[in-house]
Amino acid sequence: MNTHETLGKISAAGDSLFERVVSILEQARASVVRSVNTNMVLAYWLIGREIVLELQGGEERAEYGKQVIQELSSGLTKKYGGGFSVTNLQYFRKFFQSYPARLGIPRPMGAESPRTEQQAEISRPVGAESMHGFSPQLSWSHYRALMRVSKPEAQEFYEREAIACGWDKRSLERHIHSQYFERLLKSQHPQKMLEAARKDAGSRETAIATLKNPYVLEFLGLPQLSALQESQLESAIITHLQAFLLELGKGFAFVARQKRLRFNDTDLYVDLVFYNCILKCYLLIDLKMGELSYKDVGQMDGYVRMFDDLYIAQDDNPTIGLILCTEKNEAVARYSVLNERRQIFASKYMLYLPTEEELARELARERMLIEAQLEERRSIAEAEESDNAR
Repeated sequence: MNTHETLGKISAAGDSLFERVVSILEQARASVVRSVNTNMVLAYWLIGREIVLELQGGEERAEYGKQVIQELSSGLTKKYGGGFSVTNLQYFRKFFQSYPARLGIPRPMGAESPRTEQQAEISRPVGAESMHGFSPQLSWSHYRALMRVSKPEAQEFYEREAIACGWDKRSLERHIHSQYFERLLKSQHPQKMLEAARKDAGSRETAIATLKNPYVLEFLGLPQLSALQESQLESAIITHLQAFLLELGKGFAFVARQKRLRFNDTDLYVDLVFYNCILKCYLLIDLKMGELSYKDVGQMDGYVRMFDDLYIAQDDNPTIGLILCTEKNEAVARYSVLNERRQIFASKYMLYLPTEEELARELARERMLIEAQLEERRSIAEAEESDNAR
């Protein structure tokens, strides 16, 4: 497709400027994700192939294999950082062994040609579904899940259905654990069962979620949230909210995190404090992990009064508060405004502040992404623990 045809399709996607720009960004993000998936999966397959070829070079002892992988892991970790543990390198090796007959990809420049007929046979092209043998729609997380399927025909089926239905990793694992392939074989109406499952295909992973995947961040050498524990979820959300408000570009300046307020010999802490240079007022933000309560509202009203008494200058406008509450399946944002200030808040402040609905959506979205990272981290740790126990 040429450039004019692409632009024509983008223009047809919507009448408004906003819709056209959204279409451009969505296509660009999808293209980035496809590129990351393809190159990441391909690189790990190639690394796995090099490890297999090295270990078949005449030394078959198990101790030799461990030593080679350990030395490779140490060297790669020193050069590139995380993502190249012994366990991960063993996964790369297993990945190649699971898919040895995908497309015959050229060896890296400078590498020697296969030393034996057996090694040449390993690298021989057999054909593939795409140019590089792996679908750009499937990520490394997908292939990690597929490698746990022992039957080749079942593995191929799940891979094909994941591509056709756009399954995210969680959907793929759900179908594997429910033995969807085996149930399909036993069904008297397999076609109807397939059609029903495809109608309820599950969620498709968004571009943002893919790019925040810990595997992807490690592969790209980008900074990521550390190995988060449940107790750090609140801190991670606060970190994101701090960046989110600054990115809005509506006059926000960061003042403090965990700002201490002293009241009757008791230390109280406000999660985030901003100053809005346009409105000339402070914004106090408190995050609550749970339901919004009257106690939370009363507490924030107290923070607002104390801040006005202690910190605002003569020409500053009154301080406002923002309470954010997040539960497993719900997020609530509520501005805390003292009664005598409601008129100025509605007429002036809301011109420069995000709405409660926008904040709630962002809070829910970010919690979902962070919890996905937590789950991914747990699955990595469990896999490494299981492998080390063998």
